[in-house]
Amino acid sequence: MKHTESNPLFYQTNAHIPIVSHAKGIYIWDESGKKYLDGSSGAIICNIGHANQSVIAAIKQQAESTFFTYRTQFENAPAVRLAQRLVEHTSPRLERVFYVSGGSEAVESAIKLCRSYYRARKQEGKHIFISRSPSYHGSTLGALALTSYAPLEIPYRPLLKASPKIPAPYCYRCHYGKTYPSCDLACAHALEQEIIEQGADNVAGFIAEPIGGASTGALVPPDDYFSVIRDICDRHDVLLIFDEVMTGFGRTGKLFAYEHWQVVPDIMALSKGMASGYYPLGAVVTSGKIVDSVLSAGGFPHGYTYAGNPMACAVGLAVFDEIINNQLSANAETMGCHLKSGLRNLADKYEIIGEVRGQGLLTAIELVQNKPNRTPFGPELTAGSMLTEIAFSKGLIIYPRRSINGLKGDHVLIAPPIIISKTQVFDLLTILDESLEEITQVLKKNGSIA
Repeated sequence: MKHTESNPLFYQTNAHIPIVSHAKGIYIWDESGKKYLDGSSGAIICNIGHANQSVIAAIKQQAESTFFTYRTQFENAPAVRLAQRLVEHTSPRLERVFYVSGGSEAVESAIKLCRSYYRARKQEGKHIFISRSPSYHGSTLGALALTSYAPLEIPYRPLLKASPKIPAPYCYRCHYGKTYPSCDLACAHALEQEIIEQGADNVAGFIAEPIGGASTGALVPPDDYFSVIRDICDRHDVLLIFDEVMTGFGRTGKLFAYEHWQVVPDIMALSKGMASGYYPLGAVVTSGKIVDSVLSAGGFPHGYTYAGNPMACAVGLAVFDEIINNQLSANAETMGCHLKSGLRNLADKYEIIGEVRGQGLLTAIELVQNKPNRTPFGPELTAGSMLTEIAFSKGLIIYPRRSINGLKGDHVLIAPPIIISKTQVFDLLTILDESLEEITQVLKKNGSIA
């Protein structure tokens, strides 16, 4: 029988959510008139906030010209200008741009480019990609194979090419039971062990988020972590791929997160904040050496219909100019300091906050049942989702995930648009405080905490 409900849409669950009316700045209103502070920038995408007038003007101007041309038939000025701007503001080693429409496409393109590079060099054996656990790199099958977040990948494992994983630098729950710095960065040196085990002649690339996103909750590695990783990749002729889909475009207090350590990747995957939610857009940025090798060997056999279309790139260019001209990366760093300070105060107040972590305006709190022992809540409780629902009812949007490979443990990402002001940070913290008070009382009442 044909589906007869008034709304035939479906996504992950049967959850009923309000219908949006409009949005402006860091706020969203639903059809009832209720106002929400967008404390997660949607899915950590709306970096410059909602209804930005410069972006709207760019959309109107481009609409008078053309929305779409196909990349093999015409080049377009917005695509060229945006690529030039990206190259100008990244490391000199990153000098070529390939457009896509989203984060999963960016990661897929990065690994295909890596594979094509080694084929061009007649190193056919190099086909294995190493990633980390936990991690999240996208929902398409190639990106999902690199992901280690059980609820998302287990159902599709029969379809996936298995990808070896090494432990993420999750110091709060160290895989080795060690403490930094006496650990000697065992989690970084695990990469070399894995490359040797797989055979360096078989390993093409290592992919990581420079600062963890949804799967690890704003996980910042120790300062020397990526210098060790870079050295290992260089010694074994393995390309280093940074997944900056979530961390790019000012989110962490730098334009790109790799700048915190000046460890430059060979390939960088971008999306989310690149167009700030105004249009689907992403990119791969890489070296001339890699691109020249691939193109001279017959070309890059890969692409997407919407890659580099004029409207997407016009939006991306306007967003990029907003970030640069208004020094929004610096604002993310300053407001991030205020936000983290406030979150640490809440951690002192509430025993269910085990750790505050993050960089710039990519932050998270990890929720625990027992703070001294770092005991996570059981998987049946979904404490992160409970807190998110309470906050939503009070007009604050945050982003919950499971800390321990998606199976148990709880954290919520707090990542408002990077245009946020100090007063608005205070408002966010006030609602979060009220939400934490309510969930604490609920957890005490049901016996989940003492």
